[in-house]
Amino acid sequence: EVVATYKLASVNRTKLENLFHRLFASAQLDLTLEDRFGHPVRPKEWFLVPLSVIDEAVQRIQDGSITYVVYDPTTAALMEKR
Repeated sequence: EVVATYKLASVNRTKLENLFHRLFASAQLDLTLEDRFGHPVRPKEWFLVPLSVIDEAVQRIQDGSITYVVYDPTTAALMEKR
């Protein structure tokens, strides 16, 4: 189910994905599933992050302020870097 879509112009998709992975690394879901052949698979694309935080991250990418924040999984919020 699609819960949100975003349009970002003049953004490198690979760099954007890497940015999201770095930003939300601490919230990556630690889970192992079996594929259809019974082999263990660890998804690397699943994160436990509120949609409102993703919305904020996209806005910060658009305005250029994303470099000044980190994700804090204990508060489930973007925080200013120290």
